[in-house]
Amino acid sequence: MSNLGDGIALIAYPWLASAVTRSPILIALIAVMARLPWLLFSLPAGVITDRLDRKKLIISMDLIRGVVTIIIGLLVLLQQNQLVGLKDINVVKIETNYFLYSVLLIATFIAGCAEVLRDNSAQTVLPAIVEKPLLEKANGRLWSAEFVVNSFIGPLLGSFIIGLAIYLPFFINGGSFFIAAAMMAAIAGNFNAVREFDSETGGNWRRELKEGLSWLWQHNLLRPLAIYLGLMNALSAMAVATYILFAQEILQTSVLEFAILGTGAALGGIIGGVVAHRITKLIGPGTSLKLFMFGAAVLMIATGLVSNWVLVWIFSLLSTLLAVLWNVITVSLRQQIIPDQLLGRVNSTYRFFGLGLMPIGSLVGGGVIAFAELFGNREFALRLPFVLGGILHLILFLFARRILTNELIDNAKNIN
Repeated sequence: MSNLGDGIALIAYPWLASAVTRSPILIALIAVMARLPWLLFSLPAGVITDRLDRKKLIISMDLIRGVVTIIIGLLVLLQQNQLVGLKDINVVKIETNYFLYSVLLIATFIAGCAEVLRDNSAQTVLPAIVEKPLLEKANGRLWSAEFVVNSFIGPLLGSFIIGLAIYLPFFINGGSFFIAAAMMAAIAGNFNAVREFDSETGGNWRRELKEGLSWLWQHNLLRPLAIYLGLMNALSAMAVATYILFAQEILQTSVLEFAILGTGAALGGIIGGVVAHRITKLIGPGTSLKLFMFGAAVLMIATGLVSNWVLVWIFSLLSTLLAVLWNVITVSLRQQIIPDQLLGRVNSTYRFFGLGLMPIGSLVGGGVIAFAELFGNREFALRLPFVLGGILHLILFLFARRILTNELIDNAKNIN
C-alpha cells in the first residue's frame, strides 16, 4: 500500500520539481536531499532498530511520511497558479519558484529520514516471519509485489491523477501511508530484536554502533559487497539525478509517456522477483551478481546514446530485472548470516556503505551537466552522466568479479 503511494510519487515529485525549476543543479539537489539521510542516519537507525519494536517503528515512520506528504499537497494546492502548466513543462528555461523549491528540499529530507528507519526495520522483520531456507523466495515475491504497485500501477495512476490536478497525487500518496500504517498494526507477533544486554554494552550507543560496524568490516564477503554496492549506486544516482530533464528534453515524453516509461522498470522488477531464486539456483549466486554488474554498465551506456523512449523502456526492464537479482541474493544472504541481535545494526551499516554515496553521486550528476553545458549543447550535457556512469561501472566490474564467486557465497552461508 505504501509502495502504491510511492509509485504515484514517482510521477508527482519529479514533475513538480521540473515545474518549479529547470536548473540541473537544483533538480539534482532534490535527489541529494532524498538520499542524504542514508549517509547521515543509517548507522544510528541500526541501533534504534535493534532497541525498539520494529513493527512500531514501521508504523510511526509511515505516519510521519504521510503527514509530510499531505503538507506538500496543501502547499502545491495554494501555489498551483504559479507553476508551469503540463503542456509547457518541457521548456528549458522558467523562473524558479524558490519558496516551493525550499519546501520540497526540507520535506524530501524529513521523509528520507523516516524512510531510512522504516526500510531498515522492514528488512529485519522478514526473518521473524519466514524460515531461512525460504528467504530468497520470500524476498523475491515481496519485491514483485512492490514493483507491481510502485513502478507499474502507481506511475500510470499518478499520470492520470496529475492530469486532473497537480496537487492531487500528494494527497493520495499521503493517504496511502496512513492506510499502510493501519495494515501493519494489524499484523500480530513480537518483532523486538533478540538482545543480550550486559553491563558494558547495554545502553551505550557508541559501543553498539561500533559492534555493528566491526562485525561487517571483519566479514570478508559482506564488506566488499557493501563497498561495491555503494559505488554502483553512486554511479546510478549520478545518471538519474536529472532523469526528468533527460526524459522531457531528450526523449520528448509527455506525462503519460513518462509514466509508461517507468513501467519498464516495473515489469523487470516483477519478472526479476519471480525468477531471481531460479536463476540463482541455475547459475549460482556469484555468477548472477557478475551478470548484474556487467549488464547494468552496458545498459546505462546504451540509455545515454539513444533518443527513443521505447528503447529506454526496454533497457529499464532489463536493468531492473538484473538489479532485483542482486538485491534478492544479497539481502537474503545478510538475513541468513547476520545474528538477529546484530541484524539491525549490521544491516544499517551495510546500507550506510551501500546507499550513503548516492547523494554525492546525485550532486556530481548535476555538476557534470552544468559543467558540460559550458563546452557543449544541452543535449550532450544531459546524455553525459549515463555514458560516463556506464564506463565507470564497467571498470568497477573488472575489480569486483574476483570476489563474486559461487564458492565464496556458499561458504559464507555454510559458516553461519
